[in-house]
Amino acid sequence: MDRNPSPPPPSQDGEEDGVAGGDCIGSTVYSKHWLFGVLSGLIQIVSPESSRSGSDDEDPQVELDEEVENDICRVWDMSMDEDVALFLQEFKAPDIFMGVLAKSKCPRLREICVGILGNMACFQEICVSISSDQNLGQVLLNCLYDSDPPTLLETSRLLLTCLSQTEVASVWVERIREHPAIYDSICFIMSSSTNVDLLVKVGEVVDKLFDLDEKLMLEWIKNAPVQPSDQVQENSEEQPVYRIVPCVLEAAKQVCSENPEWLDVYMHILQLLTTVDDGIQAIVQCPNTRKDTWNLLFDLVCHEFCQSDDPPIILQEQKTVLASAFSVLSSIHASQAEHEDVRSGQDLLLIDSLIRVLENTEHCQKKPENSTVSNTEETKKTELTQDDFHLKILKDISCEFLSNIFQKLTKETVAQGIKEGQLSQQKCSCAFQYLLPLYSSVVEDFIKILHEVDKALADYLEEHFPSLKVQT
Repeated sequence: MDRNPSPPPPSQDGEEDGVAGGDCIGSTVYSKHWLFGVLSGLIQIVSPESSRSGSDDEDPQVELDEEVENDICRVWDMSMDEDVALFLQEFKAPDIFMGVLAKSKCPRLREICVGILGNMACFQEICVSISSDQNLGQVLLNCLYDSDPPTLLETSRLLLTCLSQTEVASVWVERIREHPAIYDSICFIMSSSTNVDLLVKVGEVVDKLFDLDEKLMLEWIKNAPVQPSDQVQENSEEQPVYRIVPCVLEAAKQVCSENPEWLDVYMHILQLLTTVDDGIQAIVQCPNTRKDTWNLLFDLVCHEFCQSDDPPIILQEQKTVLASAFSVLSSIHASQAEHEDVRSGQDLLLIDSLIRVLENTEHCQKKPENSTVSNTEETKKTELTQDDFHLKILKDISCEFLSNIFQKLTKETVAQGIKEGQLSQQKCSCAFQYLLPLYSSVVEDFIKILHEVDKALADYLEEHFPSLKVQT
């Protein structure tokens, strides 16, 4: 059964004259009279009289009458139309939905009401009105404590819509900050849900919150000890202490098991965490968390994305998730001076992956010679701010990470790389092409090691990159 059946016909009995005579909602063919009837029915469902008529032994998880459900679902569908949404707003429908959410124990009814509000919030004027209602805001945030996944999904969609509206985003950030229990609820969802649609939407909410407000991100990072005692946690019978990074990782693993390309939002959350020192420490200080983060991202960039048998153009679909993953891996790698978790073989595989990504990036940045692209300023700006902009970010992050790895290569690792092919003449030449001249000191130090391991290869590279020979 479709979750949102088609809207009702303009008239149940073919009374076209009545519809034409002022019963239409705005410029639509939807009937005001019919909509009044449905909303009145909602009021009756949660009215005190209705509550008193029910038995005390009745299961609170009631099922909706099929006809009632179909009618309300039609309203849900209709609310995507701005005229209908404005009419619902004028008719004080948000107050009716608030009453339903505050009193009803029916999961399906709660889901539909939040869904209708989510559709209405897509229109700026209504979004501002909904957001300015403190009581409604409180009721909607309480929906995050619901145990019903569809209701949680619609609540997350509504929150994301409001957080994406500049005029009201700060209102919702502040409300969420004032309710610390929301952190626990979101962490619980990320760490335990198997509903991938819900995990992706909750991830988008967290990503938007962190992007909007660094202070809130820091508060959530510090909500639990950065380096807890594993033994204490295992033996503890108290309520679990949620830490943001393990919860994000658990959600990412669940999403990855269904479709790795949906991981974009969780990789970006991790990347945002690495923009503050507390966030980096939250990832690297706890050995298990550091290892889990590294292993997940390493497998993605070395064994899942941008493989040798993939067409170069596939990078267009993977550029943002790869940029975030490489950025986080680079932050962890930079901390390995005190944490020797990364084997030399992994460094070599990362070099191989980074070079392949850089080659594919260059391929994607080349414009076809026979391209008939418009030369208008608008077209140029659109191209730059979309694909080229993200490809440039990926290229910059990849070059920086590649230089960090080259900087830590030992003589033994270089010898292994030459033997296994990751540091072949072709691969080294390609790496130098991207690292020079910005990372010339790193390349020069690598050449010194290479002279001790394979003088012929070092001489070849110096010959083909004259700037190195002059300085060495």
